[in-house]
Amino acid sequence: MRPLLSSPARIWRQAERSRAILPIMIRICLAGTGSAMLTTAVSLALSRPGVEPYVVQMVLTAYPIGFLIGCLLSRPIVSRLGHERTFMLITLVATLAASGFTLTDRMPAWFCFRLLGGLAMSSMFIVCESWINLYAEQHNRGTLFSIYMLTTAVAVLFGQLLLAAVGPHSPHLFTIGAATVLLAFLGKFAFGGWPALPVPQPELMTTAMSPRSDRYGLAQLFRLAPVTVVSIFQAGITNMNIFVLTPLYGAMIGLSAAATVGLVTTISIAGMLAQTPVGWLSDRFDRRVMLLVQGVLSVTLCASIAWLGNSSKPLLFLLFFLYGATALTVYPVAIAFANSQLHSRHMVAASGTLLLLYSVGNILTPGLASGLMERTAPQAMLFVLGGGGILVAIAACVNLMRPPLKTAVVRMTGADP
Repeated sequence: MRPLLSSPARIWRQAERSRAILPIMIRICLAGTGSAMLTTAVSLALSRPGVEPYVVQMVLTAYPIGFLIGCLLSRPIVSRLGHERTFMLITLVATLAASGFTLTDRMPAWFCFRLLGGLAMSSMFIVCESWINLYAEQHNRGTLFSIYMLTTAVAVLFGQLLLAAVGPHSPHLFTIGAATVLLAFLGKFAFGGWPALPVPQPELMTTAMSPRSDRYGLAQLFRLAPVTVVSIFQAGITNMNIFVLTPLYGAMIGLSAAATVGLVTTISIAGMLAQTPVGWLSDRFDRRVMLLVQGVLSVTLCASIAWLGNSSKPLLFLLFFLYGATALTVYPVAIAFANSQLHSRHMVAASGTLLLLYSVGNILTPGLASGLMERTAPQAMLFVLGGGGILVAIAACVNLMRPPLKTAVVRMTGADP
């Protein structure tokens, strides 16, 4: 009887770390909800008659520019202030930027507000991802990261639901969006401080320190985990752009507006539902094998959609659901694998480098894919997305065929990569 009675208690203790991060996830969800709502609200405002096309391009470009700047600035700020204080500063900047839309409709000011919003969101991602990777252990890193990814996905969905509830033409859109971001800032006073990070082991503290030891660039990451570098670039190609390009694809193949919206929603739901089971699996199987399977499945599903998608609408929705569940879960598995190989003091720098790579893929893809779709066929979108899957599969094979590079973290835990 004793083992049976102790089992629930043991499971409860093992879940303690997951429960401890829930207040942080709530604040991330609030900030992400407000940001997603504001993104759509800005696009709706820019679609009004009389707004010049160059103004629209300028304002919409501000967010990815800010995102890139945030990737470059976040690491030194975290090094100076720590994760929790940096998160407070980020949410304050995001709140001020969101509030600015309620004060003026001058487009130069909106450019600045969107730039600050992109900077704040990329900084929030770097802070949260690096903190989670420091807080997690080898056996639960994938699970905790999947909770974080699920939170960000839910935030995007909540932002659209909140906008629909308020009304797309409501004069209070920006006010409510700013108030939602403000709640993320005020959550500090409701939930208290963040859980303490584990104390580094003494042998890790004696690691030789070079003048460049606080840097972890793309070349070093590629040498350590090429599959992670390629997978993050693939995630930049896919994760946001699938929602940008799918409406265009649906219109070009003759879907109604309602069916196209349903297709986008199907992809979003698939990504959310798959995060937790994929995270669980990545803690129990070799993550390189997981990424190989995900890459092969992504290519296969893209080819299936291109060849069979037009034959049946239910089949099209099923294939897109499977693609969303596969491609939108590559990012957390790749991050978990990289951080299982990294020394803990490199995690902040590595998160910034990877997020910078992600943002490059995110910026480059829409123009390339939409141009190919216009010049050839709507299936060109699937060619671009499938190309990312091929690269992930090849990189996973390279990582599997070579001996793993044993880092201090791996030696300390005795865990396999």
